[in-house]
Amino acid sequence: MGETIIRPATEADIDMLDAGLRRLSEGMGDSHRASVADLRRAGFGPRPSFRALLAEVDGALGGLALFSPVFSTMRGAAGLYVSDLWVAEAGRGQGLGRRLLARAAGEAETLWGARFLRLVVYDDNPAAQRFYRRLGLSADRREILMTLDEDGLDALEGRI
Repeated sequence: MGETIIRPATEADIDMLDAGLRRLSEGMGDSHRASVADLRRAGFGPRPSFRALLAEVDGALGGLALFSPVFSTMRGAAGLYVSDLWVAEAGRGQGLGRRLLARAAGEAETLWGARFLRLVVYDDNPAAQRFYRRLGLSADRREILMTLDEDGLDALEGRI
């Protein structure tokens, strides 16, 4: 791996960020509904809901991390939720994913005092599970991730 620079994404990087997130979605077999406008509004608007880091390897996008604040009353602390972590195929196995997570954790600690990291890994992705376990992450068997989709949220708020 050549010269690697990890830096915060800016609004000027929106197309690069979108391209990396699309590559992640494609690699996972996921749909990708977020448009460039969605990313711009959510990440670079008046109240950003995420932060992003870009890893450039010899000037090309080699990876990214997208993360947001989360607070746990049980832990009594803020943390970071990593919603997206992607490393280009050519850069895997060389420590870039770990470096992205470490940088995200450091930025989250500075920004909102983060003391823990959370993420979700797919049950059909054993390579990612091994990677996260090597870093010290573990599954909490008491927790089940539950999601209310957009229609459910509209119903909950009485919009439909």
